[in-house]
Amino acid sequence: DMLAKHLQEKKFSLGDLTTAGLVISREQKVFDRFRRRLMFPIRDGQSRTVAFTARTLQYIVHEDADQAGKYVNSPQTPIYNKSQILYGFDQAKHDIKRLEYAIIVEGNMDVIMSHQAGVKNAVAVSGTALTLEQLKLLKRYTSNCVLSFDADTAGSQAVFRGITLAWDYDMNVKVIVLTEGKDPAEIIQHDPERWREAIK
Repeated sequence: DMLAKHLQEKKFSLGDLTTAGLVISREQKVFDRFRRRLMFPIRDGQSRTVAFTARTLQYIVHEDADQAGKYVNSPQTPIYNKSQILYGFDQAKHDIKRLEYAIIVEGNMDVIMSHQAGVKNAVAVSGTALTLEQLKLLKRYTSNCVLSFDADTAGSQAVFRGITLAWDYDMNVKVIVLTEGKDPAEIIQHDPERWREAIK
């Protein structure tokens, strides 16, 4: 509960912290939603932080460790609607416009690794299926999107749904088929050139 205590000392109310999705209040106890996790700020198109994704640190084991999944996301708040946000969009939008296409991946690490590999027109849906609102955001910069979701059943289903939605919105769609590794981040970690070749 260190964040909750710190922000209350800074005169933020417990109600504001709960509404912002930073703390959880349960059975008259208050604790930090993202405790003991690696934080990923989620920003809107103007680079304003509106939410967070947090990944568990697997090498840290505590007897009171929470039982949540590998990733914990901010809930919907007055300033965060996950169906309207693409992770990394604020940093990718200029390259999307310059290259005339956007690469849409599933997770935060896929975007971070892609940008580090020099492919900076990648954005992520981050815990939600591709939505019409996200496509509307992209279409201000390009009518071309390339999907690269995880090479599992859920990823394949998400690709088919994404294709249908993008076609309905009159966008051109291509799919990156990943033959090695389960996601772009894993491929890039082993050999960034394989990611660039897969895109080609």
